[in-house]
Amino acid sequence: MEKAILSIKPLSFPWETKNPFLFCVHHEDHYPAGNDDLGPTTSLGGRMIGQDFTIKDGFRMYHGRKVPGFPAHPHRGFETVTIVRKGFVDHSDSLGAAGRFGNGDVQWLTTGKGVQHSEMFPLLNKEKDNPFELFQIWLNLPASKKMAEPHYAMLWNDEIPVVEIPDKEDHITKVHLVAGEIKGQKAPDPAPDSWAADPENNVAIWTIEMEPGAEWAIPTTAKEVNRTLYFFVGNHVEVNGEDIPHYHAVELKPDEPVTVKNNGEESAEFLVLQGKPIDEPVVQHGPFVMNNHTEIQDTIYDYQMSQFGGWPWPSAENVHPRESGRFAKFADGSVVKKD
Repeated sequence: MEKAILSIKPLSFPWETKNPFLFCVHHEDHYPAGNDDLGPTTSLGGRMIGQDFTIKDGFRMYHGRKVPGFPAHPHRGFETVTIVRKGFVDHSDSLGAAGRFGNGDVQWLTTGKGVQHSEMFPLLNKEKDNPFELFQIWLNLPASKKMAEPHYAMLWNDEIPVVEIPDKEDHITKVHLVAGEIKGQKAPDPAPDSWAADPENNVAIWTIEMEPGAEWAIPTTAKEVNRTLYFFVGNHVEVNGEDIPHYHAVELKPDEPVTVKNNGEESAEFLVLQGKPIDEPVVQHGPFVMNNHTEIQDTIYDYQMSQFGGWPWPSAENVHPRESGRFAKFADGSVVKKD
């Protein structure tokens, strides 16, 4: 039997990923109560406003000036999958689409031929703290789809399957299926032009919770697939009997048996990213991901000329009214309200 663990590496910022993924960021901030503008009540003094990536008083403002988050910025040539575990994100884009999602919801955005969007983190609670945590995963597009029409989809928390897997001692492992399948249960359909839309590409995005003492054998898959297990909550975890330090990534051989065990006294949590590589060159220039430098130059020119449709919102840091609740407004004008 070949060694199932290919590497174990500490997680930096952003998290290193394997093809077909480009990278993953993990944001966790302990925001205070919100003010009338949905920003923090505490002073923003001593911060590099507009470029605040250093935790101070438990949180960061990122590129936001009044509200934390990422004001209007362009993308082309890949997809963002945004998993909001705690708190909320206000989305606005150059297609006129908008939304508020959070507390387990996932947004799947195919940027395709080009879109601007903003991702702001409104602090909705005025009387108490606003804890916040998200993953944003960048999934590449093949050359044939890089100029696809942009597409924005919501995977609401109550629509994402959760597979409960007991071990022989009845300790439970829960697998949340953002993409892929386990034990015959399938995630919601991904965006139509996504690399994940073809089952042959074996794309999986799973978040995993393991009870103390739980043991789980990860299902094997095709040998050409890249698979990485990211351990971000807990301690005293073993993979095939090898101790894994907290906040480390474990690259796995996908066709070899792998057993994960939580030996800690608290729950352990993981993210799994897997997929068949896209066998094409990757050239990234900031928010643009293409196949060669000429395409990058063309993209920059296109954005300068068109602004990818312009910005139809009153502010680059657009947020929705506090009372809006979770919702999605799509480019065709249709609206879904969740609460």
